[in-house]
Amino acid sequence: MSYVTIHRKVHLLVPALLAVALAACSDKDGSTPATAEDAPAPAPAAAPAEPAVSAKVQSMGTDQLRDSASTALRENRMYAPAGDNAMEYYLALRDKLPDDASIKSALTDLQPYTLIAAEQSLAREDFPEAQRLIALIEKVDPAAPALPRLKQGVDSGMQLVSRRTRDEADRARQDNENRARQQVEQQRLAQQLAAEAVAAQQLAARQEAARKESERLEAERQAAAKREADARAAAQQVAAAAKPAAPPPPPAAPTLRAVSTPAPRYPADALRSGTSGEVLVEITVGTDGSVTDARVLRATPPRVFDREALNAVKRWRFEPIASPTTTRRTLAFQPNQ
Repeated sequence: MSYVTIHRKVHLLVPALLAVALAACSDKDGSTPATAEDAPAPAPAAAPAEPAVSAKVQSMGTDQLRDSASTALRENRMYAPAGDNAMEYYLALRDKLPDDASIKSALTDLQPYTLIAAEQSLAREDFPEAQRLIALIEKVDPAAPALPRLKQGVDSGMQLVSRRTRDEADRARQDNENRARQQVEQQRLAQQLAAEAVAAQQLAARQEAARKESERLEAERQAAAKREADARAAAQQVAAAAKPAAPPPPPAAPTLRAVSTPAPRYPADALRSGTSGEVLVEITVGTDGSVTDARVLRATPPRVFDREALNAVKRWRFEPIASPTTTRRTLAFQPNQ
């Protein structure tokens, strides 16, 4: 197979391979960020760099390299797996045929996909794979603009993983210390609870003894009170037998039934200031139902509503009664009424 044929196949495969690579990038960008639990294990310290092209590939002849490169392209093995991909085969061919323009063009076409794969490896924190792909890119073009950024990404990523590993170790150590402190605290609390339980039992026993003693004393007090009450009752019976019959109690005060109880006028000053209060008045009602006397017993606030309260109750009328009676009424003053 000629170099021109190989170069033509590379150009024919580029659009399809580009679509696959872009889809892989889209999946990477839309995927859920890896959590601490999902993240891969931190990469070990970087070992001495492996050659970009494996010794096995370098040992192949040109015809075998051409066939292997064509097969790798058909099977979409542009840059992986290591030792069996189109990039390595073309790099080995370029070493053997440095002036072949078709090989250089094929490497130029494959380089963007290798770059995308390197960035994806960095995103996955797969630093060995990222370093392998960066070595391929660097072998294709040592002056590739993306190389400094990719190498910096590897260094920064490995430092980040190292810091995260240290942080996780610190958190684990802190968790262990916290658990140890919790165990000590739990033991202390258990001992404290046991001591409190013993103290509670002792207190309950003392309280029960005190309750029984209190019940005994109360029973004795009630017995003594009953004896004293019996003695007073007997003495009262003797005294009652010696005294004349008591006069009948005075008749109950007549019931007042209001006929007219006009509300008091709200003092203008109190209304403007929004002052509220109440007045307790004592009134005497004559037999005709009119109020014959009235006086203020208590006023809150003092001397604000007294006059209007007295003026109002003096106008009150009740149904006629058999005899004059005295009663008390409370008059409330509220600005919103």
